[in-house]
Amino acid sequence: MAGGRTPAAVLLAVPNFSEGRDPETLEALRAAFGDDLIHWSADPDHHRSVFTAGGGALADRVVEAARVAVERIDLTRHAGVHPRVGAIDVAPIVYLEASDRGRACAQALILADRLGHELGLPVFLYGALAGGRTRAELRKGDLGRRIESGELAPDAGPPRLHPTAGAVLVAARPPLAAFNDVIDGTLDQARDIAARIREGGAEGLAGVRALGLGLERAGSVQVSTNVEDLTATTPADVVAAVRRHARVIQAELIAPAPASAFESFPPEIPLTGAPLLP
Repeated sequence: MAGGRTPAAVLLAVPNFSEGRDPETLEALRAAFGDDLIHWSADPDHHRSVFTAGGGALADRVVEAARVAVERIDLTRHAGVHPRVGAIDVAPIVYLEASDRGRACAQALILADRLGHELGLPVFLYGALAGGRTRAELRKGDLGRRIESGELAPDAGPPRLHPTAGAVLVAARPPLAAFNDVIDGTLDQARDIAARIREGGAEGLAGVRALGLGLERAGSVQVSTNVEDLTATTPADVVAAVRRHARVIQAELIAPAPASAFESFPPEIPLTGAPLLP
């Protein structure tokens, strides 16, 4: 499920919500972004949706959508293959040009403060705003217990998880490429491939996060990846690494990514999903 229009913005908001099945909730989230919505997609197996918005009031739009999520998404009854810590799981502000990094950082900090104080969500910064701390580090173990023990303290909001909406992770970052490679293989193969190709793995690719996932509803197996450093690794590098171990049937781009990063993408692999950024 996806929709959107051609991107034309300097800063983007790309919040991910822990909802990929209920059409009424997805429509309410979509409506919250109004005309600023560039693209959105949802997947029932991941039980997750990703919205990309531009415009000049990014924090306003994300807060309104987050308000919908807090009202309608109950993590205590949530089951999906994608890891998450909150109903609004991550809410990065993306800068397309290095010169806009400061603006993105300012917007992200404003957003974090508003999500914490207006919606009562504990907010954790990641990436450059948190000394390089990753989402994976924040997702390790029981986040609620880590907060209660004093191991972690929210950067904004209350010092406890929201009872139904959990927490939210906020960052300011450059564009990344989030895409899924559907493979002709088993779930165990996908997990092994993901462990090998992610940064730090036996065949580790710089700036790559990867998971092996089985999609029951779609009847497919995928290596789900985020290429977080497009200057070091291209999506074509990821596909080549996956292909060393399994046949890649197709790829799906989850959110808009720079067209320049896909210039060398193998033409024989169908690439569906989000539009490319000019």
